[in-house]
Amino acid sequence: MKALVYGNGESRQVWDITKKYEGFTTWGCNAIYRDCKVDNLVAIDYEIQQEIYKSGYPIKNKCHFADWAILEGFDPEFIKEGFSPLNIFETPKRNDGGGYGWYDRKNCVVQGKEYETAEKNYQQMITQFPHLDKEDVKRKCFKNVGLYITWVEDKDKVNNIEFPRNWCAGATALHLTCQEGADEVYMLGFDLSDYDEPLNNIYKGTDNYLPSDSKGFNTDEWVSQLITVFKEFFETQFYWVVDSEKQPLECNNVKSISYETLDKLCNT
Repeated sequence: MKALVYGNGESRQVWDITKKYEGFTTWGCNAIYRDCKVDNLVAIDYEIQQEIYKSGYPIKNKCHFADWAILEGFDPEFIKEGFSPLNIFETPKRNDGGGYGWYDRKNCVVQGKEYETAEKNYQQMITQFPHLDKEDVKRKCFKNVGLYITWVEDKDKVNNIEFPRNWCAGATALHLTCQEGADEVYMLGFDLSDYDEPLNNIYKGTDNYLPSDSKGFNTDEWVSQLITVFKEFFETQFYWVVDSEKQPLECNNVKSISYETLDKLCNT
């Protein structure tokens, strides 16, 4: 099985993600759903998961969400007591029924990140990396802070990600792709932007993303996750699609190819 896995790095803007390529399964991350439908959509952060669900996309399209445990008949009111009203994000419990009558959803997903946890992470980061822009670090550490309550339909196409956990969306999508048996994986938009570089993301500055003037991330953890995937699925051939001849990572089962080469492969 061949798979196209779309990260959201700016390099993939030269590629037509709306086009279906025969013989390829497509995987995408987070806000890519705004621009096209993929065979599998992966989302890790609570903010973007809730945005995706509110849009109705998961009702007909397969999704993979982190920490997506459905609580049947659960009343989350008592949990709200520990959060400021400004930090409670809840989707409507009532559904208009699409013209077939109103009804209340009975099940929900409850997720959250406490202020104290974010503050602890922030203090650790600025202590370990005192040269970093403190305001930029704070934006990242406090992202997703709050209580997220998502009322869900009885039937949707969301799968809870059991493994891997606490990974970035791109590496998670790669691992899930391999779990489903892909033997050729093409990685598009996997651009590694470090702290000293501007944030490299197509959707920066939009809802539920960091502002456009944000810096990149420490890529050590992302690289470690990618290498873990490459080593675990050593019989799978990975093709890192780049806009230069530079090999992003040196692994026996990873090759770099150009977008032009991939275009020829997909259209033959």
